Amino acid sequence: MPVQKFAPMTKNFPTFDCDAHVAEPPWIWERAKEWLTRDEIEALKTTIWYDADTRQLIVNGQAGSGIGAQRVGGTPGIVNVLSLAGPGLKHDIQRAINVRNLDPATAITAEQADYLDHKGAYDPKARLLDMDVQGIDQVMIIPSDIDTYPWLRNAMGAKAMCKAYNEWAYDYCQEAPERIFFAALLPMQDPSFAMQELYRVAEKGCRVALVRPNDALGNYPIQPKYEPLWKAMEETGVVYGMHPFPAMGALAPPGYTEQHSGAELIHRTCTTSGLSHFFLTNVQNFQAEAALWVTMVLMSGFFDRFPGIRAAVFEASSTWLSFLLDECDKSYTLYRNERRLPQLSKLPSEMFFEHCVTGFEGDEAPPSKLPDFYADILAWSSDVYHHDGDDAWRAIETMKASELPEARQAAFLGENARRLYGIEAPEEFIRERVTEIERPDWWPSEDEVARSLEPEAAMRRPRNRGRRA
Repeated sequence: MPVQKFAPMTKNFPTFDCDAHVAEPPWIWERAKEWLTRDEIEALKTTIWYDADTRQLIVNGQAGSGIGAQRVGGTPGIVNVLSLAGPGLKHDIQRAINVRNLDPATAITAEQADYLDHKGAYDPKARLLDMDVQGIDQVMIIPSDIDTYPWLRNAMGAKAMCKAYNEWAYDYCQEAPERIFFAALLPMQDPSFAMQELYRVAEKGCRVALVRPNDALGNYPIQPKYEPLWKAMEETGVVYGMHPFPAMGALAPPGYTEQHSGAELIHRTCTTSGLSHFFLTNVQNFQAEAALWVTMVLMSGFFDRFPGIRAAVFEASSTWLSFLLDECDKSYTLYRNERRLPQLSKLPSEMFFEHCVTGFEGDEAPPSKLPDFYADILAWSSDVYHHDGDDAWRAIETMKASELPEARQAAFLGENARRLYGIEAPEEFIRERVTEIERPDWWPSEDEVARSLEPEAAMRRPRNRGRRA
């Protein structure tokens, strides 16, 4: 059998992955009756329901919705990007597999697709084994289909979905409650329902409640209707988990034409301009939503009104943050006498440092070059099992290349997140990297990987060169 090899590495501190994902499996709906009332079940069925016969998610009556988080077990010829980035599934390996899929003759089989579908995305036992290889000692799990839930039109159905997911996620964590923690979904369609769910999950020990920067119809956190929810966050101590995910409007209600999200605008601009690659939209969408949220809460005085809230900025990288905070400080200082809102008690940057932590990914080098700025506000996220996910060893490699001291590595890769969440460090943790993984015979060879990295490898070509394509 082929063996995938990795350079030996060690670490002397426990890691905490502040933003990794699960893929919401079909049995969330199969088990919903165990957790929901009869009225909640009925609302769930008419709002968001997984149809097992056709294997489709039906949202607001629209079949085939969502991003496919419910597809488990793999599909021939298709790479499931939501469950792909398990141990050793580096981007060059992914590239080779994607190149194979360009040709039906070499496309992955059902057996191969099942192998690449990492079961840890929905099975905690499998996840713990993966974490041991990836150098991840503790993790905060987050759902994948975050773009869908804000568009649920029935508030009771949204409440039922959040409750069903949160119960499943809580159950998932019980496999190793000292290692796996869950971020709860909140039904923001109705602030009173969101507040009820917040109190309910807080009693279960939940540390984080997920809120997008704005809801699908453009309501941002400074809307007065949300104030009871923010007060409940102060009371419970649950962290405000701000996770952007550009809502592209596939589930928008009839007649919806308003432009509320910077991410939507970026997506439309790139699409209408004919930009041939979507990676730019993927990068800018997340950062645009996060930057808008950060600017809004800092400049509006949100943390002066709710001083007990702590917040985490997820999945937007962090390199943009130093520039944004500097601009916020300059703008506030220059125009503070013209403010219509109350004066801030601190500079915007000082408010961020006091209340917020920002996530970063393992291949992101700039934070390691500005350790004093990021000292207490940086928390690592793997983004596993999504295709761009990676392990703790990659993050350590990046930090060592920047000559970041080990004490800073320990803070960025675990201590800052645990302090934010109020979670104890584990007594035992992973110290040595697994250096070999046995692979099946069809695993891409080094030569195949090298060929697949050539630009022309991604081009489809007609099989019969004598005929027009």
